[in-house]
Amino acid sequence: MWRVTARSLCRASSRSWQKRLPWPSPAPADPQHRSPAPTPRTAPARGLSSMAPSVRLSPAARSLFDEPLAIAVQGLGPRQQVTLRTSLRDEMGELFQACAHYQAGDDGELDLARCPALPGGSFSGLEPMGLLWALQPQKPFWYMVKKDVQRPFLLQLEVFDGHGEPPGQLLAQVQHERVFLRDGVRRVPVREGTIRATLFIPPGEDPFPGIIDIHGLGGGLFEHRASLLANHGFATLALAYYQYEDLPQEPTELHLEYFEEAVNYMLQHPQVKGPGVGLLGYSKGGDLSLAMAAFLKNITAVASLNGPVAITAIPLRYKDKIIPSLPFNEEHVKIIDSNILDFSEIPLDPFQAPGNQSLIPLEKAEAQLLFITGQDDHVIKSEYYATEACKLLQAQGKENFQMLSYPGTGHCIDPPYFPLYPIGNHPVFHKRAVLGGQLGAYSKAQVHAWPQIQAFFNKYLNDN
Repeated sequence: MWRVTARSLCRASSRSWQKRLPWPSPAPADPQHRSPAPTPRTAPARGLSSMAPSVRLSPAARSLFDEPLAIAVQGLGPRQQVTLRTSLRDEMGELFQACAHYQAGDDGELDLARCPALPGGSFSGLEPMGLLWALQPQKPFWYMVKKDVQRPFLLQLEVFDGHGEPPGQLLAQVQHERVFLRDGVRRVPVREGTIRATLFIPPGEDPFPGIIDIHGLGGGLFEHRASLLANHGFATLALAYYQYEDLPQEPTELHLEYFEEAVNYMLQHPQVKGPGVGLLGYSKGGDLSLAMAAFLKNITAVASLNGPVAITAIPLRYKDKIIPSLPFNEEHVKIIDSNILDFSEIPLDPFQAPGNQSLIPLEKAEAQLLFITGQDDHVIKSEYYATEACKLLQAQGKENFQMLSYPGTGHCIDPPYFPLYPIGNHPVFHKRAVLGGQLGAYSKAQVHAWPQIQAFFNKYLNDN
């Protein structure tokens, strides 16, 4: 069990709002690793006899995408060496795979919660969920696409004899559904006024705390985060704001009134608990969420995932006021190799430019603010931005903010078990770029940040 501790910037009590999170070494494995944890069902290999090795999963047949999956193998030979491989195809048909080398116990059983992976696979050490978080695309620089949350991902797990390459004899295999909607969660397309969105409502008739989920640049409607939040008791609106249906395709400016309309829609919904709503913004969605908190009413809590604290890429208009986007200096682009660029240094520092009008006036926000940042973010200097913003708020006597900063974590912070996406298409320049992140550290950040987000919204949206 690893623990989160505060260090560095937490040393002074005046910085209790900021936590930079170290990742301790994994707990030591049980040297005996004999008895797998009890599971509700054994999934035998197809076409193999009843005496053959078999895989046991818990939950057995299907599980939520963001919840752990216990994996064990029984019926192996004493201390038999095996390779476990997971495979998953996304909605575009692209294949993601991970593999790990293991050795069974003296009793021929293998429990990933107790047995460390040996060197030579996608990961090593005691990592019970490694076969999920280590999934990587076979097509380079590919992001796992999930737009139809009503269809589960189908995960295949195979057990092969030995540690060879190519794999040895297939000993057992099983398929498992990773779903995005718990039974009873309702998915409601929203076409009210100008709003283009999808509302996810948890089971039951009582009102629920309401959250608006706003994605980053790229356009379209992304529902994976909102659907998973609804499984945890939040009425969550996944909100599109350009390049979707009849919304603008290439907006020259965004209008805050559109987002205000979404807030009013949520507060008027009979199954949304008022008097305010929460906002969850990723990347560009982060600066939009912070601007909403600064200028609009009825925003109770905002969680920003690697979001700027200045308006970026597209200017923002509200009534007769325009907030210009933060300027870029493209001369600061770094070339990593002939095909990959690093854009992390090109945005101008909004805190160093006198009279910079791109900076969001966060001192006007009455909402609680949670900044979640990756220390290896190569799209924007999100940790620096959040730190400086918190300093300014603190200097003005504000106490409505906190910050979590994760090592080895790049620009993309998805719910748990989404694959790492360290190099991909830059959201502004549309060129292959470094986004940042390291495989093991990123997975730990996902697993830690997700319940922190839920606890944050539960605390401030349910205390009204």
